[in-house]
Amino acid sequence: MCGIAGVFHRDTARPVETATLAAMAAIQRHRGPDGCGWHAIDGRGVGFAHARLAIIDLADTGRQPLVAPDERWLLTHNGEFYDYARIRADLATRGYRFRSKSDSEIVPHLAERHGLDGALPHLRGEFAFGFYDREHDELALVRDRFGIKPLYWCETAAGIVFGSEVKVLFAHPEVERAFDDAGLYHQLMQTIVPGSTPYAGVHQVRPGHVVRFRRRDGRITIDDRPYWDMPFPRRADRDPDPSESAAVEGVRAQLLEAVQLRLVADVPVGCYLSGGIDSCSMLGLAAACRQDPVKAFTIGFDDAEYDETAIAREMAAAVGADQDVLPLAADDLYDHFVETHWHTERTIYNTLGVAKMLMSRHVRRAGYKVVITGEGSDELFAGYPSFRADLFRHGLDDLPAGEREAMQRALADSNRVFQGAMLPGAAYDDPALTALCGFTPTCLQPWLDASRRVLPLLAPDRRRDLADYSPGAAIAAALDSDAIRGRHPLDIAQYVWIKTMLEGQILTWGGDRVDMANSMEARPAFLDHRLAEYAARISPHLRIKARTEKYVLREAMKGVLPRVLYEREKFAFMAPPAHTDPKKRRALDALAARYLSPAQIGAAGLLDATGVQALLAAYAAEDVARAELVQLDAIINHALGVQILHDALIARDVPAHAAELAQPHLAASQPTGCS
Repeated sequence: MCGIAGVFHRDTARPVETATLAAMAAIQRHRGPDGCGWHAIDGRGVGFAHARLAIIDLADTGRQPLVAPDERWLLTHNGEFYDYARIRADLATRGYRFRSKSDSEIVPHLAERHGLDGALPHLRGEFAFGFYDREHDELALVRDRFGIKPLYWCETAAGIVFGSEVKVLFAHPEVERAFDDAGLYHQLMQTIVPGSTPYAGVHQVRPGHVVRFRRRDGRITIDDRPYWDMPFPRRADRDPDPSESAAVEGVRAQLLEAVQLRLVADVPVGCYLSGGIDSCSMLGLAAACRQDPVKAFTIGFDDAEYDETAIAREMAAAVGADQDVLPLAADDLYDHFVETHWHTERTIYNTLGVAKMLMSRHVRRAGYKVVITGEGSDELFAGYPSFRADLFRHGLDDLPAGEREAMQRALADSNRVFQGAMLPGAAYDDPALTALCGFTPTCLQPWLDASRRVLPLLAPDRRRDLADYSPGAAIAAALDSDAIRGRHPLDIAQYVWIKTMLEGQILTWGGDRVDMANSMEARPAFLDHRLAEYAARISPHLRIKARTEKYVLREAMKGVLPRVLYEREKFAFMAPPAHTDPKKRRALDALAARYLSPAQIGAAGLLDATGVQALLAAYAAEDVARAELVQLDAIINHALGVQILHDALIARDVPAHAAELAQPHLAASQPTGCS
């Protein structure tokens, strides 16, 4: 894993400044401390930069950016391509010559053989890359199918700027640094519109998309198209009599292959281990594939209701793993809240993001750069309580009457720690989402409901400009109706979560950004696209059977899971909210005094001091219901977050900071590192 950056000028005669590329690489040195480089093509107005984390090809024979000897193409790549050795060998038999041992070099050769569109189906893994094709004078930005690796871009007066993080764009002196009104609104209510960011003019390349920038007659045209989407079949095309045994065997085979591929590296590979089915399945399979004990890293919380250490220890002992537990106390989390936001570049509703950043630091200090993780399992196999709620309420029509009634009786209150976060305190209906989906997916309801508290928090001028704005309608408009119409309600619920919360939350502040904050690569094997394509075809009533979520996965992994875990209901892997612990509450209050004072709010111009004080007063009131406390806790975290982000990325002179970081590398004859 690495960090990438680039510039594509509208005017081919305008050179790309080496100092700018160096600054864009240097500011993301946390993503790539093992080397950095840049290359600009004379007379073409294009230049790429790269900060390297060495996982494959430790000898660095494929120093990036990769460039053809005749400069007909230029590549900068972040991520991993699995099964690359087989692809290299196949291309070699067809006469293609490789100049490095890097997995990245398969991209230009596949593009030469198949065209870029034809090359993409061959790429398996988590990746984001920029590719310049001189023949067509085209820059292509490509992101993996689920958005595991980040990629941002914006348009300036001079052309296109792109990078792995927003701060990389802000290191360019011509990029505007400001919040977008709607983006700010969505930050405060947690759910981002797919493809958007909180920052004015800054876009994300959507998961499974290619964005092409072509120069024509002094203009840049932009073409944004998907190359892959989660392929849930239409309801009418589903097998009316699915085989449970075949589904179990298929999941087992696909998941084993995904894990085996992710164990390939030129450095040691460990596992994240919580007390959930997902990470325990990863550890069980990894241990079965390896001859030596697998290193397993576990977060322990000092709140028994949220701590999963006991089950994680049982799993580690069962497979002979070398377990390393990082205990985190309540006051560890808000102490690192500000630092975490520098890396996430978006707000977080729960300090789990802080805990994961501290864990990635611990993993690096233990001598590991790579871990396999369990993210994606809930998305593929319907693990969240919101999915069960949507299935029971909207998706039982195709069951026999007796079975349907039994499942409806099973719709009891789910794990109470989800209330206010992943389950709404009360049902919420959004007209636009209901028109698109047939119902408002439960996973979005808590955050849409939070909008009633969020709008009064915005500065008066921003609130006035958003008077007619509907966050639900904006989300609905960004979703592909063709991928939703005619699908089973459970498929729809999972699809909406994948396109909103998975990419915008779990894989961002719960994944890449807090892992790469400490130069640590996470590999979520469940998000292997071939496994996902198989899972999409599994009957909804095998994903959730009776009241058992992830039923088919449980059966597939039954042999490697402890009995207590096999029989356990889905548990919320969250950090304890501030209201659950006096120490955390005091730490939250201290941050509020620092960032949410009337003076600080007035200086930033984002929020309304009166609205914020009313929010804090509601949080401090007695006899507040638990679900409401969870929601208030989240909104306060978001309000703190936008103030912290303004301080770090808007008020700060990011270009000057990046230029200072780049000076040691510019002074050297060859760029040798970003550490």
